[in-house]
Amino acid sequence: MLWLCIGVLWWAAVHLTPSVAPDFRKSMVDRIGEKAWKGLFALDIVIALVLIVVGWRSAVPQNVYLPPLWGSRAALLLMAVSVYLFGAAQGKSAVKTVIRHPMLAAVAVWAIAHLLANGDLRSLVLFGGLGLWALVEIPLINRREGQWIKPDAQPPTAELKIVLISAVVYVVLVFLHPYFAGVSPIPR
Repeated sequence: MLWLCIGVLWWAAVHLTPSVAPDFRKSMVDRIGEKAWKGLFALDIVIALVLIVVGWRSAVPQNVYLPPLWGSRAALLLMAVSVYLFGAAQGKSAVKTVIRHPMLAAVAVWAIAHLLANGDLRSLVLFGGLGLWALVEIPLINRREGQWIKPDAQPPTAELKIVLISAVVYVVLVFLHPYFAGVSPIPR
């Protein structure tokens, strides 16, 4: 469990650094250059992910709470929303005219979905920790970036493309979930 906690904290710390310590980031960029800083940032993210995976796999599940009976079904629906929000963050989408940070919103929805379906301690650490990070990150980025300038509305064809790609990605994730998570997300 220790490695999982360290991994989640490492992930959050690395991502929060530009918002909570902009002078540190600037001094590092001045010292080592933009490319090297981005390389170190990416390396830190990989380290955090490795710690999270190792921590998740080594942690023995310990029940903390009983998820609601409808939690798994709600999780499937919320995950479709999360995948769509994540896709919308990557392209030109109408969502970006309503939600300033669709990728962070996707992480928050992903976390809620998994907390509705899982009641063990390692799930609480992983999904709760990353969901909390996403919710903290949103106002910090807003403060750092200043006033939001909403993008122009996109044509419906752009939105349809994102919906279709998100649907395919969602189906693939549901199919592959037993292989990377060890459990099927389809309720019995």
